[in-house]
Amino acid sequence: MHLKSSKWIGWEFPSSITLERPGMVGTGSCDCELEGMQPQYLSACLDHVQNLRLEFVPSREPSRLAAIELLTALAGRNPELRGLCLECRGEKRLFDSGRDVLDAVHALCRAARALRHLDLRRLPFTLDDALVLQVAHSCPELCSLFLDNSTLVGSVGPGSVLELLEACPCLRALGLHLASLSRTALEALAAPDRAPFELLALRCACPEDARASPLPNEAWAELSRRHPGLAVELELEPALPAESVTRVLQPAVPVAALRLSLSGDTVGPVRFAACHYAATLRALEVRAAASAELDAALEELAERCVGLREVHCFCVVRPSVLHAFRTHCPRLRSYTLKLTREPHPWRPTLVA
Repeated sequence: MHLKSSKWIGWEFPSSITLERPGMVGTGSCDCELEGMQPQYLSACLDHVQNLRLEFVPSREPSRLAAIELLTALAGRNPELRGLCLECRGEKRLFDSGRDVLDAVHALCRAARALRHLDLRRLPFTLDDALVLQVAHSCPELCSLFLDNSTLVGSVGPGSVLELLEACPCLRALGLHLASLSRTALEALAAPDRAPFELLALRCACPEDARASPLPNEAWAELSRRHPGLAVELELEPALPAESVTRVLQPAVPVAALRLSLSGDTVGPVRFAACHYAATLRALEVRAAASAELDAALEELAERCVGLREVHCFCVVRPSVLHAFRTHCPRLRSYTLKLTREPHPWRPTLVA
């Protein structure tokens, strides 16, 4: 096996017991049959891994066990790990809490005191306060943490997030479910002695998010003044009723990416974005039923949000919508704007 020097070293654990095709650019390739153990070449390189992206299939036992074994080995041998990204493939088994996987993550975070980046967005298990507090107490140099995964149950409370912010002063990127964020956390991020904060990704997808306390516009305005380079990503899913959408979309939020997949009105949020996020919006994704009202709202947004780089609308639109984006958004580099129905999956068009 040959490994090139690279920023990231990633390994894919496929569904069989074969390790193959490293998951990140800059690594070599290999095939090695496993019988419940790590291959020698993988064991030998663990001491040199600084950043790891690990892909595995949790519903398939050999893949799951190999992933847990690797995480456990790293916890025991590599306290200098800087970055960890976990990515699960395939469907999650019914009633699978992922306790064994999460225990391995806990152990690794407890040992890796130099950890700077932790991305659990594609881990389909419920993340909780215990994990956040473990990271807060063990990883004081943390720069980015993403917990905004696809789970339908939110178990990370605002109190643990606030403790994380106090324990990790270098944190500059954070991904959460809406219910995990509080006004107090926004005020902590806006503190005068806080390091520059660059990215806040918020997902609104579970019942707890729909019941979350509103984050007032003045708190967002103060945060934007304190961190003028801050970009906010908002993802609003069907669990969010119309009244909750109104509470989330505050005028002062510096929204750079907006993903709308609502069960109710979508036209209103698109018009709101056109009115208030013209200076900051760079990416828009809409999943809704086609209508003349939606087409008109998209045309208005195209005229106002001239800095858009991506727009993806997963319903048929009229030709004037495509013309509006191509005319008014000179930085557009990718779009999904279909004029007729096509077989799925719909592929984006790249702008030369």
